[in-house]
Amino acid sequence: MMMRYRIMKRLRCIKELEKERKSRVIAMIHRQEVLSLFGIPIYRYITIEDSEEVLRAIRLTPDDMPIDLIIHTPGGIALAAEQIALALKEHKAETRVIVPHYAMSGGTLIALAADKIIMDKNAVLGPVDPQLGQYPAASILETYYKKGEKLSDETLILVDIAKKAISQMEDFVYNLLKDKFDDKKAKKLARILTEGRWTHDYPLTVKKLRELGIDIDTNVPKKVYKLLELYPQPKTNRPSVYYIPVPYNNKRDTYENKN
Repeated sequence: MMMRYRIMKRLRCIKELEKERKSRVIAMIHRQEVLSLFGIPIYRYITIEDSEEVLRAIRLTPDDMPIDLIIHTPGGIALAAEQIALALKEHKAETRVIVPHYAMSGGTLIALAADKIIMDKNAVLGPVDPQLGQYPAASILETYYKKGEKLSDETLILVDIAKKAISQMEDFVYNLLKDKFDDKKAKKLARILTEGRWTHDYPLTVKKLRELGIDIDTNVPKKVYKLLELYPQPKTNRPSVYYIPVPYNNKRDTYENKN
């Protein structure tokens, strides 16, 4: 019953956002939901089911209606993220990806497809270099460059797959960016984001993204934060973060004088 009530509150918040922004609002928020009986966390990421639902929402949206896609995700299946990115790019009206906290890996790929990226000033995106299992494709290639043919046949097969994965992802990102930047800039950005110069969890901050030449708007609608609060993390017996949950007007303001 509590979960159903929470879902109703989420839908109500989305409806308020749509009225405020005159757009179709789609939320793809991956938090750890708790099973009500056992309290077991379910780890969430971008799946094919997610891409099916997002694509359906986009199909239900008129060509002249903007789309606001709210993303909070650690990433996920590359194919699913690519499908969402392509659908977003092909929508005729303005598309905006809103990142209140983080959108790593596949989430970044989707953000790059939007006409506008709106991020909290402390939010981050991440590199989109391909990962083969538990290893970055770029690191597999680096091992090959150092050891050459001394590697096992299985590793050499991984090297071949890694080369193809990086090339394919670079080409995909280039096609997302080529309409926003000149050809040279789009190719350079695609290479930087996919070549593995950083670890896969490297935080691309607003400052870093702007240094790379990517325009970022930091005016996140307040209701987006309200929506995110409706996706609570699992509660532990002993919270590690405490604060008075009310806004303060100035340095002298206290919890007591607001009540």
